[in-house]
Amino acid sequence: MEVKLEVAVAVINTRNKLKNILCILSVFVLANTYAQTAKDSTKIFKKRVLETKEIDFLTSYYTQSGDNAAVSGGLGTEALTDVTATVIVSIPLNDDDILTIDAGVSAYTSASSSNVGAFDSGFADPFQASSGASGGDVWANLSGSYSYSSDDRNNIWSANVSVSTEYDYFSLGFGGSYTKLFNEKNTELSIKGNVFLDTWSTIYPTELKPFGEGGSGINDPIFSQNIITGNTNYAPRFQELTEKGRNSYSLGLGFLQILHKNVQGSLALDVVQQNGLLSTPFQRVYFADVADSFIDNFQLADAIERLPDSRFKVALGGRLNWYLNERFTVRTFYRYYFDDWGITSHTASIEVPIKIAEKFTLYPSYRFYSQTAADYFRPYQEAVSTDQFYTSDYDLSEYSANQFGLGVSYTDIFAKTHIWKYGLKSIDLRFYKYDRDTTFTSSIVTAGFNFVMD
Repeated sequence: MEVKLEVAVAVINTRNKLKNILCILSVFVLANTYAQTAKDSTKIFKKRVLETKEIDFLTSYYTQSGDNAAVSGGLGTEALTDVTATVIVSIPLNDDDILTIDAGVSAYTSASSSNVGAFDSGFADPFQASSGASGGDVWANLSGSYSYSSDDRNNIWSANVSVSTEYDYFSLGFGGSYTKLFNEKNTELSIKGNVFLDTWSTIYPTELKPFGEGGSGINDPIFSQNIITGNTNYAPRFQELTEKGRNSYSLGLGFLQILHKNVQGSLALDVVQQNGLLSTPFQRVYFADVADSFIDNFQLADAIERLPDSRFKVALGGRLNWYLNERFTVRTFYRYYFDDWGITSHTASIEVPIKIAEKFTLYPSYRFYSQTAADYFRPYQEAVSTDQFYTSDYDLSEYSANQFGLGVSYTDIFAKTHIWKYGLKSIDLRFYKYDRDTTFTSSIVTAGFNFVMD
C-alpha cells in the first residue's frame, strides 16, 4: 500500500514538474513570439524603385527653313533636315539603385552650313546649298546616370556623366542632384548641378582662311581662280581665334507641392555661367561701312561673329497641373529668362491631355515665346567695323514665335503585347509646328516606345 502511495505521489510530482516545464516553455515561446513580432514591426517593407529593366526607343525627324542664315551673315537659306535615334536603358541594380544608359545619334544635312565653303564647287549663292563637306554631319552622344533612393523613398541622390562629339566640337559633361520629399510626400525640394567642358575645332569661312596665320591673303588661288566683283580690294578684318574651349556651369533649384488632390504646382530656378569661346567661328558678318565684295552671287565676309567670352543666364519658371476629371487634365507652364547679353524672354504653354479611351490619350498643346534682341545683334550688313562685338545670328534677334502640337499615346501598364522578352508598355507619337514672326519655320515628328522586361 505504501509502495502504491509513493508511486502515486511520484506520478503526481512528475506531472506537476511537467506542467511547470510546459508553463515555462509556453511563457518563453510567447515572449519570443512577441519579441519577434515587435522586431518585425520595425522593419520597413519597401517597394523597388524600378521593378524591372526598361528600354526606351526614341526617334525624330526635323525640318526647318528660313532666309536669315547666320553662316552667310543673316541673309540666305536656313534649310536643314535632321534625323535622330536614341536608346535609353534603365536597369534596377537592387531595390534602391538604378543605372541608366543613354546612347543617341543625330544625322543632319544643312544647306546653310554647307555654305561655310560656299566656293568649293559650282555657282556660289547664299540661297543655294554648296556641295562642300560642311553640308552634313553626325552628332553622337553617350551618357550614364546612377540614382539611389533611401529606404523611405524620401531622399534621392543621383550622379551623371556624358560625352558627345560632332565634326567641329567635343563635349564632356558631369553632374549630380539631390531630391528631398517630406510632408507625406506632398512636398518636394531638389537641387542639381552640371558642368560641361567643350572644345571647338575652329572652322572658318573659306574666303577668310587665306588671311589667317601663314596664309597668302589675296594671292590665294580662291581669288585668282574666281572673279571678285564689287570692291576688288578685298581686305577682311580677320584674326584666328586663340580660345577653343567653352565651359558651362549650371545650378538648378526645384520646389514641387501637391496643392489639392487634383492640383499640383512647381517652381524652378536655373542659373548658368558660360566662359570661353561663345562665338561660332564660321558665322559671317558684313559691315555697313565697308564696300561689298562678291564671288558669283555670294558676298565675301568682312569678319566672323565676335561675342564676349562670358555669359550669365537666369531662368525662373513655374508649372500648374490640374486634373479635372478622368477625361481631361490641364498642364500649364510659364518661364521668365534674362542674361547679361541683354536678352529677356517669356515662355508660356498649355497642354490638355484628353483620355479618349482606356489606353489612348490625345495631347493638344500650344506654346508662345518672345524675346528681346541681344546687345550685340546686328541684322544683315548693319554692324560697323568699329564695333567690338557683333553677330547676325537671328537666334539672338528680337522675335516672337508660336508652336502648335498634337500627340497621341498608347499605354498598357500590364504590357500584354510582347516583342521577344519585352512587353510593350507605351507608345508616344507627337507632331509640332513652329513659326517665328521672321521667315523661320520648322516642324518635328517624334516617336517613343517603352518596353519592360518580363
